[in-house]
Amino acid sequence: MVGSLRRSRTRASLCNPHKTHAAEPGASGPLGGGANFPMSAEALIEKLFEALIHGDRPRARLVVQEAERTLGSTEALIEQVFWPSHEHIEKLFRDDKLTTINHHMASRLLRVLVDQAAASLPFNTSRNRTVLAFCGPSDADELGAQMAVDLLEAAGFTMRFGGGGIAGDEIMARVNDARPDVLLMFSSDAHDLPEIRSIIDRVREGGACPNLQIAVGGGVFNRADGLAEEMGADIWADTPLEMVESLVECPDQRALRAQQTVGKARKRKVA
Repeated sequence: MVGSLRRSRTRASLCNPHKTHAAEPGASGPLGGGANFPMSAEALIEKLFEALIHGDRPRARLVVQEAERTLGSTEALIEQVFWPSHEHIEKLFRDDKLTTINHHMASRLLRVLVDQAAASLPFNTSRNRTVLAFCGPSDADELGAQMAVDLLEAAGFTMRFGGGGIAGDEIMARVNDARPDVLLMFSSDAHDLPEIRSIIDRVREGGACPNLQIAVGGGVFNRADGLAEEMGADIWADTPLEMVESLVECPDQRALRAQQTVGKARKRKVA
């Protein structure tokens, strides 16, 4: 599955957190973020967006059927249509360019479509790696995280998805009890960052799970270049498929302790 949609990035660029990814030639797209999608996908995104904000379920299903025929796979549908549509909807809402009713209609209908598409994903052989995933408390956080969780499960990871609104103490207790290979946290809101930072700090300082790989994703990290690295995450990615690629290609990637700068001043002050 991963190979079918792989972007032009090498293993080194996926696994080296200090390498800056340059924008790909011609990467523009009407939805921002530098996504490099074929024109067919851009047209499908626009069609789906119009159906979503009006809550037009029959029309949205027709667009999805067209997208599957055009793009050729459910993975491509999620990566090239659902994910950019989700990001576009959330950006417009944050910028006060989308009414609350249109936002809610769009996000809830998109969630239904993502659920239905997940049932069509082909599943790879197990990779014998367990991912414990959480996200921010909003519906948008859960929707974005769900796309990554679905693709990771299809890629052969054993997924345990707790969703949002879970206290850091509970997350740490489950990490210490279940001993997953990866702790994955998604967020679209800066308000979630102190809790994510606290969890990363506690994992690093506690030493109970020395081999745990910490991955982060979601809009708040996409909008702040270098934030994930400064917080001490091992892996981060801009899109669900990039998260899959990174976790598949870089199981041994771990953050350098020296790279973590966020939170150090706070620790010195307390000391």
